[in-house]
Amino acid sequence: MELTDLKIFMAIMREGSITRAAEKLDYVQSNLTMRVRKMETELGVQLFHRTPKGVLPTEKGLILSQYAADILFKYEEAVTAVQESEHPRGPLAIGVVETVASTPPFIRALSDFQTRYPEVALSLVTGTSPLNYEKVLNRELDGAFFSGEFDLTPLKVSYEIKDEVILLTNADGNPSPPDVANATWIVFPKGCPFRAASMDWLQGMGISSINMIEVSALDTMLNCVRAGIGYALLNESVITEADERLTVHPVPEQYRFMTTRLVTRKEQFGSKSFAAFANCMKAAGI
Repeated sequence: MELTDLKIFMAIMREGSITRAAEKLDYVQSNLTMRVRKMETELGVQLFHRTPKGVLPTEKGLILSQYAADILFKYEEAVTAVQESEHPRGPLAIGVVETVASTPPFIRALSDFQTRYPEVALSLVTGTSPLNYEKVLNRELDGAFFSGEFDLTPLKVSYEIKDEVILLTNADGNPSPPDVANATWIVFPKGCPFRAASMDWLQGMGISSINMIEVSALDTMLNCVRAGIGYALLNESVITEADERLTVHPVPEQYRFMTTRLVTRKEQFGSKSFAAFANCMKAAGI
């Protein structure tokens, strides 16, 4: 069994289809089918169940995938350790959350990073906190920002931001304190810790029927609040200047602060590009 066989096997696992894996890898489908059959013959077990919609891993296939992922990672780690130059360069994939990506300090940090390290090919992937967390663990991202509480045992925290959480309402005609029980809430997709905090707050008040409008962009959320469509729970740092169309309210003490972390995996050989990125974030004080 060769490394190429393991790469093909993992591509089929990810895609759930030999056809789609062949397209991703730019292989002929029959070549991949032959490789899979060869692996199954060598191992003496069936690795995939064939279905009308694609393939599903067998129990033995799932076991092999765990070892294959570790083997391929160790191989890539070895290549990186041997080939990595003294200066940051090459691809770097970072996951970001909307409440970080839209802030001016983050944009300034990106500008500084690009100026200092032009040989790094940076990719920013916007996602929810749980999605960013999983992608770092699965080695789909080199590092990521996420908010809220997660198991940090397998991760290295490179930077931590503790931000105050605020309730935002439209500035015109809103009661003080705001009527959170009867409000419409503007929220990010499921997995957002601010959404979870909003729901926990309301449910703690005995409110089970909550009217929500889900959006995916920070600007859309803020414009909905400005227009009086609903309320939103956010970190204070997203409000970068005085806005006469918004009113800021305090939240209960247990929801008052939210921690956002920039993390990477704990590995023997850390990425110089990620370390440089983290340093730029720290310097900008995002």
